Amino acid sequence: MTPKTRIFAAAALISTLLDQASKLTVDAKLDFADRIPVIDGFFYLTHVRNPGAAFGLFADASPTVRVTLFIGITLVALAMIVSFQRRLAPGDRFSALSLGLIMGGAVGNLIDRVFRGEVVDFLHFRLWGGYQWPDFNLADSFIVVGVAFLVIELLAVEGEARSDPAGA
Repeated sequence: MTPKTRIFAAAALISTLLDQASKLTVDAKLDFADRIPVIDGFFYLTHVRNPGAAFGLFADASPTVRVTLFIGITLVALAMIVSFQRRLAPGDRFSALSLGLIMGGAVGNLIDRVFRGEVVDFLHFRLWGGYQWPDFNLADSFIVVGVAFLVIELLAVEGEARSDPAGA
């Protein structure tokens, strides 16, 4: 097994397990709609359910259509992630980590959709001016961090290419 494959698999497995463990803990310790202040006025642990996509998109669609659509989109995304991972250079650990985090987050939310028909969210932030960021979970965080890592790598590679246009 190549280093990239080990890192990809470990990141996907660990992020999926952390996500599911956190959601099981929320289910066991918090009643639905509970809110516990961690940093009062800023950060709360909550227990909410999101039947929709990011920011509640498609939450009002029929459950059958919604779940079928989200599971289908997730399966396509997972196939694309595996395809990208297979094309990485054998030593490309950073991209493998990034894709593994995205994979783990996608699988974590897929498990929720398959077994609950909706996603458990529990991280809630209140920002300046009374604005509240929509509740989210660790799977969402892993996806965002993985994408951010890919963007950072892309910018770094682009910067290297611009500093050495001759490729020397």
